[in-house]
Amino acid sequence: MTTIFVAGSIKIKVLDPLVTERLQKIADRNLRIIVGDAAGADSAVQQFLKQTGYDHVTVFSSSPVPRHNTGNWPVQVTETTYAPGSRAFFTAKDLAMAAEADYGLMIWDSRSTGTLSNVLELLNQKKYSVVFIRDKKQFLVVKSPDHLSELVSHMPPDAFAAAEKKIQLSEKITQLKNRQITLFS
Repeated sequence: MTTIFVAGSIKIKVLDPLVTERLQKIADRNLRIIVGDAAGADSAVQQFLKQTGYDHVTVFSSSPVPRHNTGNWPVQVTETTYAPGSRAFFTAKDLAMAAEADYGLMIWDSRSTGTLSNVLELLNQKKYSVVFIRDKKQFLVVKSPDHLSELVSHMPPDAFAAAEKKIQLSEKITQLKNRQITLFS
């Protein structure tokens, strides 16, 4: 069964109708959805899926007890040795979801480095993402480093600077581009 990794910014508490329409299309195709247990977009996605009665959902958590599981769906706990509550602790579940997914659906506020990291990880695994850019109210398909560059062009300068500091964004894009070049050499 095709698996869709759905995630987004912790600051996004309400889903845009374009996102709920896309989630409904995924449900109509009876695809498996994997989602994290965080507040924000994860919780909003869970709430929507619960309201629609969709049950092909698995909640991923780095803790034995997920922070959010509004639909009482199965939980996949990601084992990690990182300190509970740390960024690395929660990132472990995101890496597990990227590994298990076939595609990503990301809900992005043009700032979140966590959401960008998910897009990067999926791309690194040669999987693509459909990213909803909330401020533009549009979807962008990210299948290549050039698409990723187009995505980050929507970031405000201060958010881009923060992403450079936090996740070395330009370096990661360059690594992806270099890897792509060696594939075609």
